[in-house]
Amino acid sequence: MRFVILVLCIFFKSNDVQVTERLDLSFKNTTQLNDIIDKKLPSLRPEFISEEIVIANRSFDVYQRDIIACVRALYGDPKHNEYLCFAPERHYADEDKTQRLYHDFHTGRWWWDTQKAVEEKTPGATIIPVILSSDKTQVTLFRNKTAYLVYLTIGNLPKDIRRKPSRMGQVLVAYIPTTKLEHIKNKESRRRSMCNLFHACMRRILTGLKEAGISGVVMRSGDGVARRCHPIFAAYVGDYPEQVLVTCTYVGKSPVCECPPDALGEYPCAHNPRNFQAAVEALSSIGAPDWGTRCANANMKPVQHPFWEDLPYVDVFRSITPDILHQLLQGVVKHLIGWITEAVGADELDARVRRLPLNHAIRPFLKGISSLSRVSGMEHKQICSFLLSVIGDLPHTSAITHSLMRATRGIIDFTYLSRYPVHSVETLKELEACLAEFHDNKHVFLNLGIRENFDIPKLHFLNHYVRAIKLYGTADNYNTEATERLHIDFAKDAYRATNRKDEFKQMTKWLERREKIITHIRVSFEDVSCPYEIKMTKQPSEKSVLLDAIESPSGYGATLFTVALARFIVQFRNPTLPHARVDEAAHNIVLPFRRLPVFHRIKFVNTKFFGSETLDSIHAYPRAIGKTGKITRLSRFDTAMIRVRPAVVGAHKFDGLRVGRVRVVFSIPPRGLETLFPINMQPPAHLAYVEWFSTFAARPEAASGMYRLKRQLAGDGSPLVSVLPVSVIQSSVHLFPKWGRTVPVDWTNENVLDRSSTFSLSNYKDQRTFFMYH
Repeated sequence: MRFVILVLCIFFKSNDVQVTERLDLSFKNTTQLNDIIDKKLPSLRPEFISEEIVIANRSFDVYQRDIIACVRALYGDPKHNEYLCFAPERHYADEDKTQRLYHDFHTGRWWWDTQKAVEEKTPGATIIPVILSSDKTQVTLFRNKTAYLVYLTIGNLPKDIRRKPSRMGQVLVAYIPTTKLEHIKNKESRRRSMCNLFHACMRRILTGLKEAGISGVVMRSGDGVARRCHPIFAAYVGDYPEQVLVTCTYVGKSPVCECPPDALGEYPCAHNPRNFQAAVEALSSIGAPDWGTRCANANMKPVQHPFWEDLPYVDVFRSITPDILHQLLQGVVKHLIGWITEAVGADELDARVRRLPLNHAIRPFLKGISSLSRVSGMEHKQICSFLLSVIGDLPHTSAITHSLMRATRGIIDFTYLSRYPVHSVETLKELEACLAEFHDNKHVFLNLGIRENFDIPKLHFLNHYVRAIKLYGTADNYNTEATERLHIDFAKDAYRATNRKDEFKQMTKWLERREKIITHIRVSFEDVSCPYEIKMTKQPSEKSVLLDAIESPSGYGATLFTVALARFIVQFRNPTLPHARVDEAAHNIVLPFRRLPVFHRIKFVNTKFFGSETLDSIHAYPRAIGKTGKITRLSRFDTAMIRVRPAVVGAHKFDGLRVGRVRVVFSIPPRGLETLFPINMQPPAHLAYVEWFSTFAARPEAASGMYRLKRQLAGDGSPLVSVLPVSVIQSSVHLFPKWGRTVPVDWTNENVLDRSSTFSLSNYKDQRTFFMYH
C-alpha cells in the first residue's frame, strides 16, 4: 500500500510530459488523477457528510458516514466473503463437550443470547454484532491539534482481519468535535456539556441502528446471498476515560459494576453488575424536578439522552470490554514496575537489567528502566519479559522476597494469559488463579510502605476479564492496540495530506480516495499459527576460521571443539556404538582440516505466513576488534532449547528437551566430508557446538514458577559439550542469572552467562514461549 502511494506521489510531482506519454498514463497531474479516482473508481464505502450539532448555544460540525451503509460495506465486501460468520457457534476441545473454547466473536455467549432474543420476535434473523471504538489522538507535534475518531467493525469478521489495517476490516465512521468549550466558564458545566456533546454526536451517528436492530434490513454478503440482518450494538472498545464517558459514570469508579471506590482493591469482586434498566429509567426522567437526584441514586452522571438509551438488545455496562493496552500494559503493569522499583531500589534494578543476557525477542535496556519516560505499550511488553528476573536475591527476608515474587508473577502471568488467541475453561481458571495469586500476596507492598491501598479502577477491571471473554471471545477481539494503529492512517497521515485549513473536509476526501485505491490492491492473509523453520544464509559469516580460534577462550570459546567433533563423527558413522566405546574410537579420528566455515546466526522463520520475517534467532560470535584496537562488536553466544530425543505422549512438557549454549555454528568442508564419512552417509550441512545445562527438575520453583538450571560439568570440571545438527535446535531461550544480594560490578550482558553458575529459565521471552512452556 505504501509502495503504491509512493509511486503515485512520484507521478503527481512529475512535470515531464515525455514520462506520462511513454507510460501511456491517463493523467498528467494530481488534479486529473484525483478526478479519475473520484469519478471512475467505484467505492464500497459511503461518503462523509457534514452535520451540525448545537450544544450550549454553539454549533459544531460532525463529519460522519451513514452507519448502516458502513455495516453493509463491511458485510458485503467480496474480500471478506470466505471469512464471514453468520451464526453463533459453540466450540469444544473434547468429545464430551466439557472444555468449551472461546476465540472469535461468534464463539462467545453474547451472540447466542442475542440470537435467541431476536429469534423470539423475528425468526430467521442474522445478527451483525456492531463493535464501536473511539479515541482522541494528536495529529501535530507542536500545535496541539487533535482529532476525535469513531471506528466501526463487525463481529462477523474474524479478529485476524479486524485487527489488520491492510485487511480493511475497520471503518472510520466519524470525526467528532474536539472543542474544549472554553466559552463555558464554569468547570462543572463545561464537563457536563462536553459529555452531552459526545453523546449527541454518537446519537446522531448511530441513528440507523435502532430500527435496523429491531426489524432488520436486507443485506447481501460478498457471495450475493441476501439475508435479513440485524445490526446490533454489541461492544465498545476504549480506554478508561472513554469507558467512563460512554457509560455516563464517574471517574474513579467502575464503569461495569456497583463496586464503591474504596473497595476497588478487593478480590474477588462481590458487587453486582450495574443495573442497565435502572440507569435508563433515571436518565430518561430528564425534565423532572428530581432528575439530578435520580441520576445520583443510580450512580450516574446526569447526561441528556445518552446514545444507547433506546438501542435494542443493549446493555452498555456489559458492552464495556477489557483493554490490554491501556488497562494492563499502560496501567497495571506500569504501576507494578513502579512498585518493584521502590522495593528493589532504582540503582540495583537498573544494574540487573543492564546485565541481562541478550536475546532476539527482548530489547536491551542498556541504561536500565527506572528513568524511562513516556513508555509505550510495546516497551511495557518487553519489560514484562524480564521483570521477574530482577526480584530474586533481594536484601529482604525470604518471606518478603517470595511474596514479592508471587505477586509479580501473578500479574505477569495474567498479562500473558489474557493475550491468548484461544481460551478454554481451563485457561480461564488459570487466569483467575493468576489474579488470586496477586491479591493473596499484594500485602507485601503494604508491608514495605509502597502502597496504602489498591483502589485502582484499572486493577479492579481485571476481575471482569473472564466474564468478558465468555461473552465476546478472547481479549484480542477488542484490544485498543488495533485502533491505535488506525490513528496513523485515519488521523495523522490524513492530516498531513491537508493544507491545515478546514482540515476535516480535506481529511475525509483523502480517506475516501485512499479507500478506493486500497480496494484494488490484493492483500495476502496471514494465519495465526506459527511453527518455526530454520533458515541459514547461503554463505558463511566467516569462510575460514582456524580451529585454534574456535577453541580459544578469547575466540569462540569452544574449548573442547576437536574432541566433541570427533565424538560426533564416531556416533554418526556408528549410531549403535555403546557410549563406553565412543571416546575410545574418537581418539583415532584425525581431522583433515585446520579451518572451518562458520555461521554467526541461526534464523527461525515461517515463510508461509510471515514471508522472510525473522521470528527468532540465535547468535554465536566472538568480539570484533577494529583497526584502531577498539572493540567494534561484543561477543555473544546465545542459549537454545534443543530436542535431544522425541517426546513421549503425555510426558512432562520438557520431555526430550534440554537447554544448551551455542558456541559455534559451522559446516564440515568438502574435503572433510570425503575423508570422514561414507558417500551414502553424509552428515547435515550445518552443525552446532553447544555447552549443556542441567536437565529439568520434575517441578519448577514454587515462588517464581521457573525451572532452575546450572551449567553441567564433567568429572574433571570441564563443561559437558556436544556437536549436533542445527535442525534439532527448537528456538532461543532466555536465562535469568542468580544475582546474589547485589550484582557483581564485573558482570556485563556479554559475560554474565560465563560468570553466573545458576540460572532460571524464563517463561516470558515471548508469547509463544509462554504458551509452550508455562
